[in-house]
Amino acid sequence: MAKRERVMRMSVEQPLWRALTAYRVLTMLYAVGLFATAYEEFARPWVAVAYYAVLGAWTLATLPRVANAARCTKRFLAADLTVAITGILLTPVADAHERVQAGGPTLPSIWTAGAVLAFAVKGGWRWAALASSLVAVANLVERGTPARDTVHNVILVCIASIAIGYVVEVARASERTLARALEIEAATRERERLARDIHDSVLQVLAMVQRRGAVIGGEAAELGRMAGEQEVALRTLVSGGLVPVSRVSEDATEGAVVRSVDEEPPQSGPVDLRALLAPYAGAKVSLAEPGAPVPLDPVAAREVAAAVGAALDNVRRHAGEQARAWILVEDEPDEVIVTVRDDGPGIPQGRLAQAEGEGRLGVALSIRGRLRDLGGSAELISVPGQGTEVELKVPKDVTDARGKAEQR
Repeated sequence: MAKRERVMRMSVEQPLWRALTAYRVLTMLYAVGLFATAYEEFARPWVAVAYYAVLGAWTLATLPRVANAARCTKRFLAADLTVAITGILLTPVADAHERVQAGGPTLPSIWTAGAVLAFAVKGGWRWAALASSLVAVANLVERGTPARDTVHNVILVCIASIAIGYVVEVARASERTLARALEIEAATRERERLARDIHDSVLQVLAMVQRRGAVIGGEAAELGRMAGEQEVALRTLVSGGLVPVSRVSEDATEGAVVRSVDEEPPQSGPVDLRALLAPYAGAKVSLAEPGAPVPLDPVAAREVAAAVGAALDNVRRHAGEQARAWILVEDEPDEVIVTVRDDGPGIPQGRLAQAEGEGRLGVALSIRGRLRDLGGSAELISVPGQGTEVELKVPKDVTDARGKAEQR
């Protein structure tokens, strides 16, 4: 069956980069607007004009650089912070001394915070602490004295950037944890699918060889004993399985990546479930079905048929070769119901839980697991001395039902 790789990338950082892009443009316009309203108060306005020309060109030209973490390199961050610090140090040259001492805004104004926040989003709180410290030193040099308003602004930028950097680091750790959980879930589903297939073929054969060997005796008994040992070992392997290591992107700032391989069913229309159940009918198995076709998704139809086969295998194994079974197919408006009933001795209370604990997962995986993956259900009713009844329900809209099951 054809396979396809499904890749899911999760990143809470991307909205932060988009917000930072807008912030840089808006704060650049804000800084230019502040200068325009106080143009006549500047001692050397041509210095400010030259700086704002550079700042505007730099901001617009570097918008792609702050679009995502991959493009926001260390070299760009250093150059960006240099532009901000240069603007702070040029403020006493361009502006009047009285305005500087009175706490007037620096040339880049709050645009500087965008440069510091880029450090925080890219590298976490440690990078944010380094960038905000350099900005703090530049502000103190520009003012000449640690005035109250200057210290207030410096502390505000420092705390905000470090907090955002810390949140980004926590979010990255959460993404990796979620990616790991999703991959474990995907691996568990794949392991259960393999376990069902193995139970329907290899384990059944090994169990049969063990029983027949014990009946025949001699060398066949030894062969049966070996088959029993291999059955136990294979059940243990299937029950445990292996979980692959979660894959993350090469650059951790791009977000966690989960890759899973799905079996892609052939692109065909619904199939008639009756055609897949017909081979099970025989001298000891009666099949009652509607007169009209029972259309069902191809994957769902095959899984239901396999679950019916697993139920009949249990009848032959536990109720004996002479036990009779009946299969009833009901085509409801929203779902298909298939009931498998036998006239065997029934299942003692607690036997299913005991078998599952011993690694015998025929009912848990081959029947209930199949229906659960389809968004359906499997109910088993057994009364000692009165046989066993297995009711399988599968929705006709398998895709929608499977999505709702995953949400739950």
